[in-house]
Amino acid sequence: MNYRERMLRAMRGDDCDVLPCVPRLDLWYKANRENDTLPDRYRNAALSDIIESLDIGHHAVIPDYRDASFPASEATRSLGLYQCNSICYRVDFDVERSIGVEGSVVVTEYKTPKGNITTRVRYDEEMIREGITVSLVKEHAIKNRSDFEAVGYIFEHAVVTPCYENFNRKKEEVGDRGIVAAFCTTSASGMHFILQELMPLDKFFLATYDYPEELSALSAQIEILLDRIFDVVAQSSARVILLGVNFDSMITYPPFFEKYITPSLKEKSERLHRAGKHLLCHTDGENRGLLDLYVRSGIDVADSYCPAPMTKTTLKEARAAFGDRVTVWGGVPSVAFLENSMSESDFDRYLDMTMESVGDGKRMIIAIADSTPPAAKFERVEKLIKKTREFGPVRE
Repeated sequence: MNYRERMLRAMRGDDCDVLPCVPRLDLWYKANRENDTLPDRYRNAALSDIIESLDIGHHAVIPDYRDASFPASEATRSLGLYQCNSICYRVDFDVERSIGVEGSVVVTEYKTPKGNITTRVRYDEEMIREGITVSLVKEHAIKNRSDFEAVGYIFEHAVVTPCYENFNRKKEEVGDRGIVAAFCTTSASGMHFILQELMPLDKFFLATYDYPEELSALSAQIEILLDRIFDVVAQSSARVILLGVNFDSMITYPPFFEKYITPSLKEKSERLHRAGKHLLCHTDGENRGLLDLYVRSGIDVADSYCPAPMTKTTLKEARAAFGDRVTVWGGVPSVAFLENSMSESDFDRYLDMTMESVGDGKRMIIAIADSTPPAAKFERVEKLIKKTREFGPVRE
Protein backbone atom coordinates (compact mmCIF):
# COMPACT_ATOMS: atom_id res chain seq x y z
CA MET A 1 0.00 0.00 0.00
CA ASN A 2 1.49 3.37 -1.00
CA TYR A 3 1.05 6.70 0.78
CA ARG A 4 -1.50 8.00 -1.66
CA GLU A 5 -3.71 4.99 -0.94
CA ARG A 6 -3.15 5.34 2.81
CA MET A 7 -4.17 8.98 2.78
CA LEU A 8 -7.32 8.31 0.77
CA ARG A 9 -8.22 5.49 3.15
CA ALA A 10 -7.76 7.86 6.08
CA MET A 11 -10.05 10.39 4.41
CA ARG A 12 -12.71 7.70 3.99
CA GLY A 13 -12.28 6.29 7.49
CA ASP A 14 -11.12 2.89 6.20
CA ASP A 15 -8.64 0.45 7.72
CA CYS A 16 -4.99 1.04 6.86
CA ASP A 17 -1.74 -0.91 7.20
CA VAL A 18 -0.09 1.99 9.09
CA LEU A 19 -1.07 5.32 10.59
CA PRO A 20 -0.17 7.79 7.78
CA CYS A 21 2.52 10.32 8.65
CA VAL A 22 2.61 13.24 6.21
CA PRO A 23 4.33 16.28 7.77
CA ARG A 24 4.75 19.46 5.76
CA LEU A 25 8.48 19.98 5.11
CA ASP A 26 8.57 22.35 2.14
CA LEU A 27 9.04 25.61 4.06
CA TRP A 28 11.54 23.98 6.45
CA TYR A 29 13.45 22.73 3.42
CA LYS A 30 13.45 26.07 1.58
CA ALA A 31 14.67 28.03 4.61
CA ASN A 32 17.42 25.57 5.56
CA ARG A 33 18.56 25.16 1.97
CA GLU A 34 18.76 28.94 1.61
CA ASN A 35 20.78 29.23 4.84
CA ASP A 36 22.88 26.10 4.19
CA THR A 37 21.64 24.52 7.44
CA LEU A 38 20.10 21.27 6.21
CA PRO A 39 21.13 18.17 8.20
CA ASP A 40 24.55 16.98 7.01
CA ARG A 41 23.25 13.83 5.34
CA TYR A 42 20.74 15.89 3.37
CA ARG A 43 23.03 18.81 2.51
CA ASN A 44 22.74 18.22 -1.25
CA ALA A 45 19.39 16.41 -1.28
CA ALA A 46 16.18 17.46 -2.98
CA LEU A 47 13.04 17.59 -0.85
CA SER A 48 11.72 14.48 -2.60
CA ASP A 49 14.93 12.65 -1.64
CA ILE A 50 14.43 13.53 2.03
CA ILE A 51 10.80 12.39 1.96
CA GLU A 52 11.85 9.11 0.35
CA SER A 53 14.64 8.59 2.89
CA LEU A 54 12.33 9.22 5.85
CA ASP A 55 9.65 6.99 4.28
CA ILE A 56 6.82 9.46 4.87
CA GLY A 57 4.09 10.88 2.69
CA HIS A 58 4.62 13.92 0.49
CA HIS A 59 2.60 16.87 1.84
CA ALA A 60 1.23 18.65 -1.25
CA VAL A 61 -1.71 20.67 0.04
CA ILE A 62 -0.48 24.26 -0.11
CA PRO A 63 0.97 25.24 -3.51
CA ASP A 64 4.38 26.81 -3.91
CA TYR A 65 3.30 30.41 -4.42
CA ARG A 66 6.79 31.41 -5.59
CA ASP A 67 6.64 29.01 -8.53
CA ALA A 68 5.20 31.71 -10.75
CA SER A 69 6.04 34.65 -12.96
CA PHE A 70 7.00 37.73 -10.94
CA PRO A 71 5.74 40.48 -10.78
CA ALA A 72 2.59 39.73 -12.83
CA SER A 73 1.54 37.01 -10.39
CA GLU A 74 1.92 39.44 -7.49
CA ALA A 75 -0.43 41.90 -9.17
CA THR A 76 -3.14 39.25 -9.11
CA ARG A 77 -2.17 38.11 -5.61
CA SER A 78 -2.88 41.65 -4.40
CA LEU A 79 -6.54 40.97 -5.18
CA GLY A 80 -6.49 37.67 -3.29
CA LEU A 81 -6.12 35.43 -6.35
CA TYR A 82 -2.95 33.37 -6.55
CA GLN A 83 -1.20 32.42 -9.76
CA CYS A 84 1.42 29.69 -9.61
CA ASN A 85 2.36 26.75 -11.76
CA SER A 86 0.60 24.01 -9.78
CA ILE A 87 -2.80 25.71 -9.68
CA CYS A 88 -5.20 24.33 -12.27
CA TYR A 89 -6.69 27.66 -13.38
CA ARG A 90 -5.67 31.18 -14.25
CA VAL A 91 -7.61 34.40 -13.63
CA ASP A 92 -7.22 37.37 -15.96
CA PHE A 93 -8.91 40.74 -15.52
CA ASP A 94 -10.34 42.50 -18.55
CA VAL A 95 -9.47 45.93 -17.18
CA GLU A 96 -6.57 48.30 -17.72
CA ARG A 97 -3.73 47.52 -15.35
CA SER A 98 -0.23 48.93 -14.78
CA ILE A 99 2.45 47.15 -12.74
CA GLY A 100 5.53 48.77 -11.22
CA VAL A 101 8.32 47.51 -8.97
CA GLU A 102 9.75 49.59 -6.13
CA GLY A 103 12.56 47.49 -4.69
CA SER A 104 10.89 44.48 -3.06
CA VAL A 105 7.39 45.97 -3.50
CA VAL A 106 5.08 45.40 -6.47
CA VAL A 107 2.69 48.30 -7.07
CA THR A 108 -0.39 47.66 -9.19
CA GLU A 109 -2.99 50.15 -10.39
CA TYR A 110 -6.31 48.99 -11.82
CA LYS A 111 -8.22 51.58 -13.85
CA THR A 112 -12.01 51.20 -14.08
CA PRO A 113 -15.00 53.41 -14.98
CA LYS A 114 -15.89 53.26 -11.28
CA GLY A 115 -12.53 54.57 -10.11
CA ASN A 116 -8.94 53.41 -9.78
CA ILE A 117 -7.56 50.87 -7.31
CA THR A 118 -3.95 50.72 -6.13
CA THR A 119 -2.36 47.81 -4.27
CA ARG A 120 1.11 47.08 -2.90
CA VAL A 121 2.65 43.72 -1.96
CA ARG A 122 6.12 43.03 -0.57
CA TYR A 123 8.43 40.04 -0.87
CA ASP A 124 12.04 40.48 0.24
CA GLU A 125 15.28 38.64 0.98
CA GLU A 126 14.46 38.18 4.66
CA MET A 127 11.22 36.40 3.74
CA ILE A 128 13.20 34.12 1.39
CA ARG A 129 15.63 33.22 4.19
CA GLU A 130 12.73 32.36 6.48
CA GLY A 131 11.17 30.05 3.89
CA ILE A 132 8.10 32.27 3.42
CA THR A 133 6.45 31.83 0.02
CA VAL A 134 3.52 34.26 0.23
CA SER A 135 4.08 37.97 -0.23
CA LEU A 136 2.76 40.47 2.31
CA VAL A 137 0.00 42.88 1.32
CA LYS A 138 1.14 46.38 2.29
CA GLU A 139 -1.76 48.26 0.70
CA HIS A 140 -5.15 46.60 0.37
CA ALA A 141 -7.46 47.11 -2.59
CA ILE A 142 -10.28 48.59 -0.48
CA LYS A 143 -9.31 51.55 1.64
CA ASN A 144 -12.58 53.47 1.81
CA ARG A 145 -16.24 53.32 0.81
CA SER A 146 -15.62 54.65 -2.70
CA ASP A 147 -13.51 51.59 -3.58
CA PHE A 148 -16.34 49.04 -3.33
CA GLU A 149 -17.78 49.72 -6.79
CA ALA A 150 -14.38 49.79 -8.50
CA VAL A 151 -13.33 46.46 -6.96
CA GLY A 152 -16.70 44.98 -7.87
CA TYR A 153 -16.18 46.10 -11.48
CA ILE A 154 -12.78 44.38 -11.56
CA PHE A 155 -14.22 41.09 -10.31
CA GLU A 156 -17.14 41.30 -12.72
CA HIS A 157 -14.63 41.53 -15.57
CA ALA A 158 -12.57 38.50 -14.56
CA VAL A 159 -11.99 35.54 -16.88
CA VAL A 160 -11.17 32.05 -15.58
CA THR A 161 -9.11 29.73 -17.79
CA PRO A 162 -8.44 26.06 -16.94
CA CYS A 163 -4.76 25.06 -16.66
CA TYR A 164 -5.10 21.37 -15.93
CA GLU A 165 -1.72 20.50 -17.45
CA ASN A 166 0.03 22.39 -14.62
CA PHE A 167 -1.84 20.46 -11.94
CA ASN A 168 -1.34 17.12 -13.68
CA ARG A 169 2.37 17.80 -13.91
CA LYS A 170 2.48 18.34 -10.14
CA LYS A 171 0.61 15.07 -9.60
CA GLU A 172 3.21 13.24 -11.68
CA GLU A 173 5.99 14.85 -9.64
CA VAL A 174 4.51 13.72 -6.31
CA GLY A 175 3.46 10.32 -7.66
CA ASP A 176 2.15 7.76 -5.19
CA ARG A 177 3.97 9.43 -2.29
CA GLY A 178 1.05 11.74 -1.63
CA ILE A 179 -2.10 13.50 -2.72
CA VAL A 180 -1.91 16.85 -4.49
CA ALA A 181 -4.83 18.96 -3.34
CA ALA A 182 -6.27 21.14 -6.08
CA PHE A 183 -6.09 24.71 -4.80
CA CYS A 184 -9.36 26.59 -5.24
CA THR A 185 -9.25 29.84 -3.23
CA THR A 186 -8.08 30.86 0.23
CA SER A 187 -11.58 32.11 1.01
CA ALA A 188 -14.68 29.95 1.26
CA SER A 189 -17.24 32.63 0.34
CA GLY A 190 -17.57 36.16 -0.98
CA MET A 191 -17.76 37.80 2.45
CA HIS A 192 -14.88 35.68 3.71
CA PHE A 193 -12.89 36.80 0.66
CA ILE A 194 -13.40 40.49 1.44
CA LEU A 195 -12.40 39.96 5.07
CA GLN A 196 -9.35 37.89 4.25
CA GLU A 197 -7.98 39.48 1.09
CA LEU A 198 -9.35 42.92 0.28
CA MET A 199 -9.52 44.97 3.49
CA PRO A 200 -7.65 45.41 6.77
CA LEU A 201 -9.50 43.59 9.57
CA ASP A 202 -10.51 46.68 11.51
CA LYS A 203 -11.92 48.44 8.45
CA PHE A 204 -13.82 45.32 7.39
CA PHE A 205 -15.64 44.92 10.70
CA LEU A 206 -16.41 48.64 10.87
CA ALA A 207 -17.83 48.38 7.34
CA THR A 208 -20.21 45.60 8.40
CA TYR A 209 -21.94 48.26 10.51
CA ASP A 210 -21.32 51.36 8.39
CA TYR A 211 -21.76 50.00 4.83
CA PRO A 212 -23.57 46.63 5.02
CA GLU A 213 -25.31 47.09 1.66
CA GLU A 214 -22.08 47.86 -0.19
CA LEU A 215 -20.40 44.85 1.43
CA SER A 216 -23.28 42.57 0.49
CA ALA A 217 -23.29 43.78 -3.12
CA LEU A 218 -19.53 43.27 -3.48
CA SER A 219 -19.78 39.85 -1.87
CA ALA A 220 -22.36 38.81 -4.47
CA GLN A 221 -20.10 40.00 -7.30
CA ILE A 222 -17.15 38.05 -5.89
CA GLU A 223 -19.28 34.93 -5.37
CA ILE A 224 -19.87 34.74 -9.12
CA LEU A 225 -16.13 34.54 -9.77
CA LEU A 226 -15.55 32.10 -6.90
CA ASP A 227 -18.22 29.80 -8.33
CA ARG A 228 -16.55 29.89 -11.76
CA ILE A 229 -13.22 29.01 -10.18
CA PHE A 230 -14.77 26.18 -8.17
CA ASP A 231 -16.42 24.76 -11.28
CA VAL A 232 -13.05 24.63 -13.06
CA VAL A 233 -11.24 23.09 -10.08
CA ALA A 234 -14.00 20.54 -9.41
CA GLN A 235 -13.71 19.32 -13.00
CA SER A 236 -9.98 18.65 -12.65
CA SER A 237 -8.50 15.22 -12.05
CA ALA A 238 -8.03 16.02 -8.35
CA ARG A 239 -9.52 13.78 -5.70
CA VAL A 240 -9.10 16.43 -2.99
CA ILE A 241 -10.05 20.11 -3.30
CA LEU A 242 -8.60 22.82 -1.03
CA LEU A 243 -11.10 25.58 -0.32
CA GLY A 244 -10.71 28.01 2.57
CA VAL A 245 -7.69 28.60 4.78
CA ASN A 246 -6.78 30.10 8.15
CA PHE A 247 -10.13 30.00 9.89
CA ASP A 248 -9.95 31.43 13.41
CA SER A 249 -12.56 31.76 16.13
CA MET A 250 -11.48 35.35 16.85
CA ILE A 251 -11.76 36.50 13.21
CA THR A 252 -14.13 34.07 11.51
CA TYR A 253 -15.95 33.83 14.84
CA PRO A 254 -18.74 31.21 15.12
CA PRO A 255 -21.75 33.44 14.20
CA PHE A 256 -19.82 34.88 11.22
CA PHE A 257 -18.73 31.41 10.14
CA GLU A 258 -22.24 30.02 10.43
CA LYS A 259 -23.79 32.87 8.45
CA TYR A 260 -21.21 33.57 5.77
CA ILE A 261 -19.05 30.45 5.39
CA THR A 262 -21.03 27.33 6.35
CA PRO A 263 -23.65 27.62 3.55
CA SER A 264 -20.98 27.95 0.85
CA LEU A 265 -18.88 25.07 2.18
CA LYS A 266 -21.91 22.84 2.57
CA GLU A 267 -23.12 23.46 -0.98
CA LYS A 268 -19.66 22.83 -2.43
CA SER A 269 -18.93 19.78 -0.29
CA GLU A 270 -22.18 18.18 -1.45
CA ARG A 271 -21.22 18.80 -5.07
CA LEU A 272 -17.81 17.23 -4.51
CA HIS A 273 -19.25 14.24 -2.67
CA ARG A 274 -21.55 13.50 -5.59
CA ALA A 275 -18.43 13.37 -7.77
CA GLY A 276 -16.56 11.11 -5.34
CA LYS A 277 -14.19 13.87 -4.21
CA HIS A 278 -13.17 15.29 -0.84
CA LEU A 279 -13.29 18.86 0.50
CA LEU A 280 -10.24 19.94 2.51
CA CYS A 281 -9.94 23.15 4.54
CA HIS A 282 -6.70 24.48 6.00
CA THR A 283 -7.80 24.85 9.65
CA ASP A 284 -4.58 26.02 11.28
CA GLY A 285 -5.99 28.79 13.49
CA GLU A 286 -7.81 28.87 16.82
CA ASN A 287 -10.67 26.41 16.36
CA ARG A 288 -12.51 26.83 19.66
CA GLY A 289 -16.22 27.09 18.80
CA LEU A 290 -15.73 26.10 15.15
CA LEU A 291 -15.34 22.30 15.33
CA ASP A 292 -19.07 21.52 15.16
CA LEU A 293 -19.45 24.03 12.32
CA TYR A 294 -16.81 22.18 10.32
CA VAL A 295 -18.89 19.02 10.66
CA ARG A 296 -22.08 20.83 9.65
CA SER A 297 -20.27 22.37 6.66
CA GLY A 298 -19.47 18.96 5.22
CA ILE A 299 -15.69 19.34 5.42
CA ASP A 300 -13.94 16.02 4.87
CA VAL A 301 -10.44 16.97 6.00
CA ALA A 302 -9.32 19.50 8.61
CA ASP A 303 -5.79 20.06 7.32
CA SER A 304 -3.10 21.47 9.57
CA TYR A 305 -5.27 21.15 12.66
CA CYS A 306 -3.20 22.79 15.40
CA PRO A 307 -3.91 21.78 19.02
CA ALA A 308 -2.87 23.10 22.43
CA PRO A 309 -0.55 24.53 23.60
CA MET A 310 -0.59 26.72 20.48
CA THR A 311 -4.39 26.93 20.57
CA LYS A 312 -7.14 26.33 23.14
CA THR A 313 -8.41 23.03 21.75
CA THR A 314 -6.78 19.64 22.15
CA LEU A 315 -6.46 16.87 19.61
CA LYS A 316 -8.70 14.75 21.81
CA GLU A 317 -11.44 17.40 21.68
CA ALA A 318 -11.21 17.63 17.90
CA ARG A 319 -11.35 13.86 17.50
CA ALA A 320 -14.44 13.72 19.70
CA ALA A 321 -16.17 16.56 17.82
CA PHE A 322 -15.36 15.16 14.38
CA GLY A 323 -16.19 11.52 15.10
CA ASP A 324 -16.38 9.58 11.85
CA ARG A 325 -17.21 12.68 9.80
CA VAL A 326 -13.96 14.69 9.50
CA THR A 327 -10.36 13.52 9.08
CA VAL A 328 -7.71 15.34 11.11
CA TRP A 329 -4.52 16.08 9.18
CA GLY A 330 -2.03 17.49 11.67
CA GLY A 331 -2.31 17.12 15.43
CA VAL A 332 1.20 18.09 16.58
CA PRO A 333 1.94 21.84 16.99
CA SER A 334 5.07 23.28 15.41
CA VAL A 335 6.34 24.74 18.72
CA ALA A 336 6.86 21.21 20.03
CA PHE A 337 9.82 20.88 17.66
CA LEU A 338 11.60 23.98 18.95
CA GLU A 339 14.08 23.43 21.78
CA ASN A 340 13.37 26.87 23.26
CA SER A 341 9.66 26.05 23.51
CA MET A 342 9.60 22.49 24.83
CA SER A 343 12.20 20.38 26.64
CA GLU A 344 13.11 16.93 25.35
CA SER A 345 11.30 15.17 28.19
CA ASP A 346 8.21 17.35 27.68
CA PHE A 347 8.33 16.59 23.95
CA ASP A 348 8.43 12.85 24.64
CA ARG A 349 5.46 13.13 26.97
CA TYR A 350 3.61 15.22 24.40
CA LEU A 351 4.13 12.57 21.73
CA ASP A 352 2.78 9.90 24.08
CA MET A 353 -0.28 12.05 24.77
CA THR A 354 -0.77 12.63 21.04
CA MET A 355 -0.75 8.92 20.30
CA GLU A 356 -3.30 8.36 23.06
CA SER A 357 -5.52 11.08 21.56
CA VAL A 358 -5.31 9.42 18.15
CA GLY A 359 -7.42 6.58 19.56
CA ASP A 360 -8.09 3.92 16.96
CA GLY A 361 -6.32 5.98 14.29
CA LYS A 362 -9.32 6.17 11.97
CA ARG A 363 -9.61 9.42 10.01
CA MET A 364 -6.17 10.56 11.17
CA ILE A 365 -3.12 11.72 9.21
CA ILE A 366 -0.28 12.74 11.53
CA ALA A 367 1.49 15.97 10.62
CA ILE A 368 3.13 19.05 12.10
CA ALA A 369 0.77 22.01 12.25
CA ASP A 370 0.94 24.42 10.51
CA SER A 371 4.31 23.43 9.11
CA THR A 372 7.70 22.21 10.25
CA PRO A 373 9.46 25.39 11.46
CA PRO A 374 12.86 26.20 9.94
CA ALA A 375 14.51 25.97 13.40
CA ALA A 376 12.94 22.59 14.21
CA LYS A 377 15.19 20.05 15.91
CA PHE A 378 15.30 17.44 13.17
CA GLU A 379 15.72 14.56 15.63
CA ARG A 380 12.26 15.39 16.96
CA VAL A 381 10.80 15.10 13.47
CA GLU A 382 12.38 11.67 13.27
CA LYS A 383 10.95 10.77 16.69
CA LEU A 384 7.47 11.70 15.48
CA ILE A 385 7.87 9.49 12.42
CA LYS A 386 9.14 6.58 14.55
CA LYS A 387 6.27 6.98 17.04
CA THR A 388 3.72 6.99 14.22
CA ARG A 389 5.23 3.85 12.72
CA GLU A 390 5.10 2.10 16.09
CA PHE A 391 1.37 2.78 16.29
CA GLY A 392 0.78 -0.15 13.97
CA PRO A 393 -2.15 -0.84 11.64
CA VAL A 394 -5.37 1.18 11.79
CA ARG A 395 -8.23 -1.23 12.51
CA GLU A 396 -11.74 -1.28 13.93
